[in-house]
Order: sequence, then structure tokens, then C-alpha cells
Amino acid sequence: MMIEKVLLRVIAKLLIPLILLFGLYVQFHGDFGPGGGFQAGVIFAVAFILYALVFGIDMARGVISAGFSRALLASGVLVYGGTGVVTMLLGGEYLSYNVLAETVHGAQHIGIFVVELGVGMTVAGAMITIFYTFSGHARNALPFRRGKGKHIDAPAPPLKIEEDR
Repeated sequence: MMIEKVLLRVIAKLLIPLILLFGLYVQFHGDFGPGGGFQAGVIFAVAFILYALVFGIDMARGVISAGFSRALLASGVLVYGGTGVVTMLLGGEYLSYNVLAETVHGAQHIGIFVVELGVGMTVAGAMITIFYTFSGHARNALPFRRGKGKHIDAPAPPLKIEEDR
């Protein structure tokens, strides 16, 4: 089990904050260069998935629950759609950022930043939710992981091979 690998745990603890910091850089630098909400969301999810792979899915679910990841996904969609609704309430068209500030440049900056934040939240929430879904299926699909009270690394029971007669 990976939780007993001390070196792997230490390296993961060093890498995860750097991955999250890089995700913040990509999120906030996205409107000036390569990057943006989608890439930042994937980077955030990668940091979390690395944590789950090294420390175990149960500990990962303790940090970010499945409900929180789904709420993150939904709230990102609301931020994205809400930005469009706000521009309509201010007299513009849907996602027409020019009504968000006095200057066109400032309004574009605010609109793109908020929309990219919504995209990042949605992508991170979706990636973590997909990871939880597949990890839950894998836990129940493998024969040595079925049942309570069994050690997770216990060997699989021997296969019964029927001979053709």
C-alpha cells in the first residue's frame, strides 16, 4: 500500500503545494498568456488526485468530499452563467462584458477573469468527481477489495479453473 512509502509521501507533500501554486498562476495569468480556467482546473485536480493516489482515497474524501466536488462543479457553472445574466441585467447582451466597468479594457478584464474562474471551478470539480466515480467502481470491481474487514492488499483468492471434459 502506498501509504507506507515514506519517501513517496514526502515527495508528494512537497509537490502538491507547488502544483496548486502553478494552478493559481495559470488561472490568474490566463487572460494575459497561455492558460486559463480549463488548464488551471485540470492542474488543481491533478494535485488532488496525486494526494488520493499516495495517501488513499479515503483520506482524500476526508479532504474534499464527493458532495463538495459536485458543489464546486455546479457553482462554477453558476458563476459562468451568472456573469452572462449580470451583463444582461446591466443592459448588455449575454456575456457582453462592456457593461461591467467604465472602460472597455477594464470590463473585458473583469468579465474574462470571472468567466475563467467559473470554468476552472467546473473543470476541477468535474475531474475530481470523475476520479471519485472511477475509484469507487474500481474498489468494488476488484475481487481482493470486496467485503469489509479484508486488508486492501490481501491476495486475490485462487481462480477456479474448470477443465473441459
